[in-house]
Amino acid sequence: MVYFKFPFSENICTTDSSSTKKWVSFFSFDGSEILPFEGDIKQISQQEFLKNEINTHFLSFNLNGFEEENQKDYQEKLANVIGFIKQNNLSKLVISRRELLNYNGLKINLTQTFLNLCKAYPNAFVYFFIKEGKCWMGAFSEILGKFNKKNSQFETMSLAGTISVNDNWTKKEIEEQKPVTNFIRNVLGKFSENMDQSETYDHVSGNIKHLRTDFKAQITQENLENIISELHPTPAVCGIPKDLCQNAIEQFEKYPRKLYAGYIKVETEEYIQYFVNLRCAEFFKNAALIYVGGGITAESSVEKEWQETELKAEAILKNVAFT
Repeated sequence: MVYFKFPFSENICTTDSSSTKKWVSFFSFDGSEILPFEGDIKQISQQEFLKNEINTHFLSFNLNGFEEENQKDYQEKLANVIGFIKQNNLSKLVISRRELLNYNGLKINLTQTFLNLCKAYPNAFVYFFIKEGKCWMGAFSEILGKFNKKNSQFETMSLAGTISVNDNWTKKEIEEQKPVTNFIRNVLGKFSENMDQSETYDHVSGNIKHLRTDFKAQITQENLENIISELHPTPAVCGIPKDLCQNAIEQFEKYPRKLYAGYIKVETEEYIQYFVNLRCAEFFKNAALIYVGGGITAESSVEKEWQETELKAEAILKNVAFT
């Protein structure tokens, strides 16, 4: 069971059982897991979606033995990360944590929570699925790639740097976004001689904003999966150089990211789209894990980085519907 909405659309989509084609698939951060959903994509009304309320009481598993990383522990870890960045002369390294949402005997109305996210983030790809005992939900507007089948145009974006919508950009965020932009431009340059790059501008998402640069390139469909393979994980969710940063993430985080910072592939008649899976949560019978992180640089403040993750967690927390 999967439900989703595309950016700037109010239509709720799902898959039916009329086809064995895998039009929707979720890919884990490390590429070790793929969750496909068979069936053609169809639209359903909000009334139809609301017919069967889904809440956490119906989920298969409890979350047991989880110890949340507190502010002190997280900031101590980031201090070590900054030392590693300086030692290896890295431009950035993306580090995450998991925030615990304990239901305290209540249930979460997952159906209404999904609708709350759709309303709060109209420019985001919003999804909700339950499959094989797993339940995830998320809302984020970063596109890893969008391929137009008719004209072979490929679009992507460099999205990095995070502050409150009311704050002003500092050197830290500007320098954090630059390597993401350079990385994407270099990857696309291998596959296209016809590429356009926009100016960098503000991208607002709820209570926070990012720096964004858009790219368009003419490619061949045969190269599409190769481009996605080279782009993922981008420096916005990993760091650069990719291999060194992926190894460092395993060293510092001590837990698998699972679907967090992976991507979602959705294919329709006209487009093949790949959405980055950030601002997401993993739901259990008794609790949820909200995955949040940030790009750490040599200039990072461990206190501000903690506050940034708290801001990002609010994207899910403030839209949770208890019942």
